[in-house]
Amino acid sequence: MSLSRSDLEAGNAQTRLLEASHSGIKLTTLSEDELQRSLHKILQHQLPNSDIWIFAYGSLIWNPLITYVERRAGIIYGWHRRFCTWMILGRGTPENPGLLLGLDRGGSCRGIVYRIAAADVASELLLIWRREMLAGVYVARWVRIFDGTQEFKAIAFVANRQHPRYAHQVTLTTTVNSIATASGKLGSCADYLLKTVDGLIAEGIKDRKLLLLRKQVLAKQQALLINGGSTETTNYE
Repeated sequence: MSLSRSDLEAGNAQTRLLEASHSGIKLTTLSEDELQRSLHKILQHQLPNSDIWIFAYGSLIWNPLITYVERRAGIIYGWHRRFCTWMILGRGTPENPGLLLGLDRGGSCRGIVYRIAAADVASELLLIWRREMLAGVYVARWVRIFDGTQEFKAIAFVANRQHPRYAHQVTLTTTVNSIATASGKLGSCADYLLKTVDGLIAEGIKDRKLLLLRKQVLAKQQALLINGGSTETTNYE
């Protein structure tokens, strides 16, 4: 099942996470009040009644779920796209956690930016906050976007390096195995990767590392099929 706008409007993303309590998984999530305070804090750096840009580098590209008035490609510097967050529910399990994309320090990243009209900022950003900020694995921050003709500010969600599920040093073998085999309530990690690659290509963006990773993940899945579908589990810290 895919995350939907109605899930976010009803706050069901939080419900999904809390459902894990029956199996003894301890997850810390932000309350609605905490999400609102976090949102208010970042908006203090923006002029009142103005449009807001959001930078997308993963699932927000192919499943934005928000109302926006403009969409364009752009690049940020000082951050790069990386599978750097362990996921134990949405696209993984405690026994075989998946990996989720985040923005990690260094390099650059091409993605998509959405402009949200001032009149929609309060409602649309709350939906994004419920989606991206609930579990604390991301930190919202302002970044500089370059679209080839101009520079402007946008909100991006970068990896929280202090979070227990931040994947600091993960081998390529572990990354490939995790993405090739992990799945959860929102689907598989492999599907997440493939849709992200396809979404980037549709926008004229070719991420060489993701293209290579896609090739390796598909080869791993093919090898598992040949070997009878056995999977390997991945431990994380």
